[in-house]
Amino acid sequence: MLTAKYEQLGLRKGDKVLDLGCGFGRHAFEAARRGANVVALDAGRDEVEGVAATFAAMGEAGELTEGSLHATTVQGDAMHLPFPDNTFDRVICSEVLEHIPDDLAAMRELARVLRPGGTMAITVPRFGPELVNWALSDEYHNVPGGHIRIYRRSVLNERLSSTGLLVTGHHYAHGLHSPYWWLKCFVGTTNDEHRLVRLYHRLLVWDIVKAPAVTRYAERVLAPLMGKSVVVYLEKPA
Repeated sequence: MLTAKYEQLGLRKGDKVLDLGCGFGRHAFEAARRGANVVALDAGRDEVEGVAATFAAMGEAGELTEGSLHATTVQGDAMHLPFPDNTFDRVICSEVLEHIPDDLAAMRELARVLRPGGTMAITVPRFGPELVNWALSDEYHNVPGGHIRIYRRSVLNERLSSTGLLVTGHHYAHGLHSPYWWLKCFVGTTNDEHRLVRLYHRLLVWDIVKAPAVTRYAERVLAPLMGKSVVVYLEKPA
């Protein structure tokens, strides 16, 4: 389940891509399948080891194209990236900045390692749906490593632009997921056995695995209205 659109990012075979805050690798894996040279970075050891194992399995299964010369993982700090200036053609940072106290420092690092003419996709929780989650449940965000801020898109654009990047577009994603999280916040974020939570989760899994026409149409309708994530695309001036 991808949040960023690679066509809008401009990803091409052979591009060097940084997936910052890769988690368990959904964006990194797809970039590698498309022939990119991927560096997946995360602060968590379990995440990095899990992504490395999947990269190895993808190589053995022949899922990586000839353009994927490198698919590597790094455990690191978003505010002190271990790369030289102008290293990457594309940068993806999905659902990360809302966790970082000094988000502007992380944005400056992202801009630093992106080459002139390169592009970036930043995704964060959308203001409206996220505000509902916070109103329904302190447990949702008030946990170690949880969300510490809610972004308005205008504020996110302003902070990113202050690093010298140019905003080139945006869209919203995961309209089907907002009601699921509202339900989770209402019944308890750890209450996975609630009947409605289980039924809704089954719906989301069906959508991700099978992508039936009915849920894909619902997603296209709902994403602009109440998509859980906002995706902002940027370019570093040449």
